[in-house]
Amino acid sequence: MKILLSLLLLVFTLPSYAGQFKKFGDLEVHYSSFASTFLTPEIASHYKIQRSRYSALVNIAILDTSKEEKTAVKAQLTGIARNVLGQQKKLNFREIKEGKSIYYLAEFKHTNDETFNFTITIFSNGKKETLTFKQTFFVDK
Repeated sequence: MKILLSLLLLVFTLPSYAGQFKKFGDLEVHYSSFASTFLTPEIASHYKIQRSRYSALVNIAILDTSKEEKTAVKAQLTGIARNVLGQQKKLNFREIKEGKSIYYLAEFKHTNDETFNFTITIFSNGKKETLTFKQTFFVDK
């Protein structure tokens, strides 16, 4: 399990993902999206994630910044990925707990050079927030 935590921390520290978070009051929502082939076969198998050139993941972690030490926050997430043609893909998030850390993962399919506008609704502590971002995906050759 520490392997996934290490991998997710690595994803958040890569230069292309640096600073990918949004603040909503005391909540700090970290987000990333990446090709499923970024995961090793062992990690993907352990977490029942399908590795494919045409598959990607959205990863969300929510932290409470009101405390001196930021703590993970439980939430319910719903989301839509909409491509430039207006086609929608529903994002079904599942919760992953690793010690004190909580992550939310959703898998989706894509084609080569496909751009998605993501709209993710976060329900936590009686509040509703909306995270939006855009990303283009490519098929590994």
